[in-house]
Amino acid sequence: MRYAARVEYDGTEYHGWQYQNETLPTVQLVVERALSNVANHFVRVTCAGRTDTGVHASGQIIHFDSDADRSERAWTFGANANLPHDVAIHWIKPVTDDFHARFSAIARRYLYTIYNQPIRPALLRSTVTWQCLPLDESLMQLAANALLGEHDFSSFRASHCQAKSPIKTIEFLNVHRQADRVTLDIKANAFLHHMVRNIAGTLMAIGSGKQPVSWVKDLLEAKNRADAGVTASGSGLCLSEIFYPEKL
Repeated sequence: MRYAARVEYDGTEYHGWQYQNETLPTVQLVVERALSNVANHFVRVTCAGRTDTGVHASGQIIHFDSDADRSERAWTFGANANLPHDVAIHWIKPVTDDFHARFSAIARRYLYTIYNQPIRPALLRSTVTWQCLPLDESLMQLAANALLGEHDFSSFRASHCQAKSPIKTIEFLNVHRQADRVTLDIKANAFLHHMVRNIAGTLMAIGSGKQPVSWVKDLLEAKNRADAGVTASGSGLCLSEIFYPEKL
């Protein structure tokens, strides 16, 4: 039987999601070990979106196959009993065999959080990106509006990105401020490697006055990663939601 699950994790202590070897800590490694203990056989999991070192998730979706006879409660609570404190599974449910965590997804949503104060944070250091220069969120939103819709995002992809096409569609990109935190809320049909972090770095350069609002349009036309802003830290990035067709 195939199962789907929602996984939440703090990626600070992990070398990203994807399994690399038995000694290097990854989120996939600890999740597979936990589920395998419950199933009494090895369980291989597939995720909706692989996250990089230090990146977090509140809405990661995975799927796995098992013939073990376990209730949803037994799967969920059993797995959590075997997981470290910084990884949690919220639910595990049976799904149809045609469900695929990655290939069935039709959109993904990320949150990027910036701590905007002259003094660096101590307690929040693992879950935000620190920007000491004052940010004008209204300028960041004006610039973000130019990224909406379908574009060639070559200027915002990592040099080693393996995506077949740089053309993606952003449904929304909202910039919010609450006190000293500025949050980018972005949903797209798919993302290139480092795309959100590169967008965040570009928008921070505009919000701090280092670049004009029009710079975003120039970057889209240039289709050259070297022209864009720096790649923002992974600590502020969180995969928040995966979207699927209603039938799934």
